[in-house]
Amino acid sequence: MTDLDIHQQLKSALETFIDPETGKAVGPSGQVGDCSVSGGVVSCRYSISSMMKPIADELVDRLKGHILAHVPGVQDVQVKVESLYKPAPPIGQIGLRAKCVIAIAAGKGGVGKSSLAASIALTLEKLGSKVGLMDADVYGPSIPHLLGLDGRPEIVDGKIQPICSGTMPVMSMGFLVGKDQAVVWRGPMLHGSITQFLRDTAWGELDYLIIDMPPGTGDVALTLSQILPLTGTVIVCTPQEVALLDAGKAIAMFEKTSVPVLGVVENMSGFTDPETGKTYEIFGKGGARAKAEELGVPFLGEVPIQIALRRESDEGRLAEALKDPQLSKPFENVCRGLVRSISTRFAKQAQSAPLPLLQ
Repeated sequence: MTDLDIHQQLKSALETFIDPETGKAVGPSGQVGDCSVSGGVVSCRYSISSMMKPIADELVDRLKGHILAHVPGVQDVQVKVESLYKPAPPIGQIGLRAKCVIAIAAGKGGVGKSSLAASIALTLEKLGSKVGLMDADVYGPSIPHLLGLDGRPEIVDGKIQPICSGTMPVMSMGFLVGKDQAVVWRGPMLHGSITQFLRDTAWGELDYLIIDMPPGTGDVALTLSQILPLTGTVIVCTPQEVALLDAGKAIAMFEKTSVPVLGVVENMSGFTDPETGKTYEIFGKGGARAKAEELGVPFLGEVPIQIALRRESDEGRLAEALKDPQLSKPFENVCRGLVRSISTRFAKQAQSAPLPLLQ
């Protein structure tokens, strides 16, 4: 087969390779282009948006495999990755511009939900996405402490200016009340504060807004489901049976409010002694994976107990700690699993979208 023949078949192959963000073929859209063939070697450009940057390597491998499988005569595929700007659309009626809004939730307290929410947000940004972090745990806002942030947000042109961790905008009730002051809001007051955080904060354009939820199945989850269409939720639990039971209740609650469950994360999944290398399953192991399989939801990964991470978080240096590849690796695995889950859901939505009516 000549290079010209390969080039013609390559065009057809790209019409069946689907972009995970839009659910559309990359060939006609020009997302894959500048294609050339020389001696059976295909060279092309693949433009990937910042939303999909966490799994960019996987997308490139998928594209290469697709071309090799569908175009006879190809010996190798060389892909140059470029950045693709795709604006974030407004969500709901509040003007928030974000491609995905993800609630990090847990059926009970004490499972490390807030530290995981902050770590997911920081890691998604580290992997190339534009991320904001909202602390909706109004009764126990711990995000400011984990990130070493303080100060009171300013109001500029009617918008709340978030406090930033590096370049990541963060908003929390912890910025508005004293460290020892309790928040006892329910109902309308709680609804109003959550709405204001979403509507009136100058978030900018985001790929992901990560929301740290209060533990349990209370008012905030219902409020969020009413205010805007959540992309989905991530359920955090430990391997303990009691935590798994509560995680099951949280999953059931979100399903009742038509919020997709994007996956389950097992936190505190074992501890490896840095001196001996021996691993201790303090709270058990594998329970969250089994629960996810039982309930038919994705399992996003395990996060072990890491003494250095706990110490740095207590001292407000979580962002600095996650610059360590060894400490950040479990969170990178979780984030890639999360983006995969989102892309799978987007693809299904695109396939099931109704055809336009002819007038």
